Amino acid sequence: MRRDSIFYKLFQQYPSLLFELLTNPPINAKYYRFDSVAIKEPKFEIDGVFLPPENDSSGIVYFCEVQFQKDERLYERVFAESALYFYRNRDRFSDWQAVIIYQSRSLEQGDIYPHRSLLNGGQVHRIYLDELGDIRILPLWVALMVLTTLDDELAPQEARYLLTRTSQEASESASRAIIEMIVTIMVYKFETLTRTEVESMLGITLKETRVYREIKQEGREAEARLLILRQLTRRVGELPQELPDRIETLSLEQLENLAEALLDFTCVADLSSWLEAVGN
Repeated sequence: MRRDSIFYKLFQQYPSLLFELLTNPPINAKYYRFDSVAIKEPKFEIDGVFLPPENDSSGIVYFCEVQFQKDERLYERVFAESALYFYRNRDRFSDWQAVIIYQSRSLEQGDIYPHRSLLNGGQVHRIYLDELGDIRILPLWVALMVLTTLDDELAPQEARYLLTRTSQEASESASRAIIEMIVTIMVYKFETLTRTEVESMLGITLKETRVYREIKQEGREAEARLLILRQLTRRVGELPQELPDRIETLSLEQLENLAEALLDFTCVADLSSWLEAVGN
């Protein structure tokens, strides 16, 4: 799974995501921009550099490294890269800090003694994704990072849950970006599946999501019902005649709830149970 490109996209879309992982982020965190840089002589490649606003004459530069495999020289390389970049840009920055994002604590470099002052001095922040807690209560963008670490059995279920949360919590523009990231993560995780197959596994397509959002906004209940019936047929197969008749009586709010609930349906009985629960 090509996690480097996924985290690169995450940070591009939402640079302040890095600071949601830190206990004491800078007060101007939302104004930072994300970049990826190469330093020559010798050539170093830094995963991510978070730059303070141009008008901040004494800003702090943050270096980020995402690590999903063991590297017994990681800290030597990261600190050399960071120190060299800071040296070459000393007039612009007042300080530097580094954030190392691990999949789990077991991947950390074994011999850390030579770096004890940096690691224990508050300048280096080590984040272990599998220790951040329940993915369902984490902020959405942080939850996307944790989604990359889940095993193949659990990932589809949690991805569908995050899709539901996105529709409830995110703005329209953020929703599109988050849904795209969820699909991208799952495409990378299930490399043998096509994008269409992954979207089918999640019970959603980006096209359908945009169409349904427009339908909700315009309040066109008839079109919303037709769209939901098509989605239900794809999810659970042909519907007995009485079920579409019952769906016809749903209010727009109930249709919105059904559009979210059907992502978890696997058979016609799930739809019947849902309709019974809402009194239809």
